[in-house]
Amino acid sequence: MLHRFLPTSLTASKPEMVRMILGAGLGVLFVALLSRYLSQGVEPWLVAPIGASAVLVFGVATSPMAQPWSVIGGNTISALIGTWVAMWLPDEVALAGALAVAGAITAMLLARCLHPPGGAAALLVVLSHHPSLAFVVTPFLLNSVLLVVAGLIYNNLSGRAYPHLTLADRSDLQPITRFTQHDLDAALHHYQQIIDVAPSDLAQLLQYAESAAYQRTLGDLRCIDAMTSSPLSVEFGSTLSEAWQLMRQHRIKALPVVDRARRVVGIVTLADFLKHAQLGDHSHLRERIRAIWQASGGSHSDKPEVVGQIMTRRVRVARDQSYLAELLPLFSQTGHHHLPVIDSENRLIGILTQTDVINALIQTVKPRRLV
Repeated sequence: MLHRFLPTSLTASKPEMVRMILGAGLGVLFVALLSRYLSQGVEPWLVAPIGASAVLVFGVATSPMAQPWSVIGGNTISALIGTWVAMWLPDEVALAGALAVAGAITAMLLARCLHPPGGAAALLVVLSHHPSLAFVVTPFLLNSVLLVVAGLIYNNLSGRAYPHLTLADRSDLQPITRFTQHDLDAALHHYQQIIDVAPSDLAQLLQYAESAAYQRTLGDLRCIDAMTSSPLSVEFGSTLSEAWQLMRQHRIKALPVVDRARRVVGIVTLADFLKHAQLGDHSHLRERIRAIWQASGGSHSDKPEVVGQIMTRRVRVARDQSYLAELLPLFSQTGHHHLPVIDSENRLIGILTQTDVINALIQTVKPRRLV
């Protein structure tokens, strides 16, 4: 029980810590100098909740609570609620303070701008004993706007996108794979608590964790460790009869097509044969398939005669030193069943099938015993 009160470890690197410390200091200095200048001697021209806002803007800029609308709306709306409560209960500081904080949280939730320093802003207005709308505009609104401007400049110059880019805004990220955004939304709804991370960022974290789990489970297992070595193959000019007989004899569904240097130029699969057998009519299918691979015997023919005429030219290949964990999505999500494996000189040295992957997983992962 007591361990729950101990501080958790920080994941931020030392350069990131220096970046956020420097940013918060420069940001508050920027707000203070400009606010003092723009307020033209009206005091106070700087309020304490801005220091807390700076921690969020420069320390956890990816947090939903640190985004521009949360900072500006949270502080300003909360100060406005505090002003209204203080005017309503001028002589009941304790009760007014409690109502102001509770009202500020309610307003921020409704306005979708939850910002922790907003609670302090509402309480500070009550404790100031001088509530007024002018106090809301200067310094709360002014300080908040200037802090957001400082965050925009500093965070983006130091390599942190601000406002934070969500998953939908980024084209360099892969979409959620094993679960959908709807699944994640359902899980968050079931959790029924506010989390200080954007759902899109949570999705990315889960994907990174999944990738790390793959890597941990498979260790350093590479493609060359799981593939079938010395695979059967055909050349561009091999007859369809030769390819068909190889596939039937060895009960395989694909043959890499190579040139004389054994570089992959395509792949011929059972689907390629079926595609040329006109599958729209299922009658006499066996005869039509036989007609595809049997040679016509003439010097000129309208039907395909060699593998190069029916093969799939765009073929996905894998490097022999690629980690097997990196290739799993190709089999589980994109429908690949066979991946020719090439060496450093782009020569065919093996083929990786779904069966090879499953065998590698069985040998690598130790199943737990059932109790």
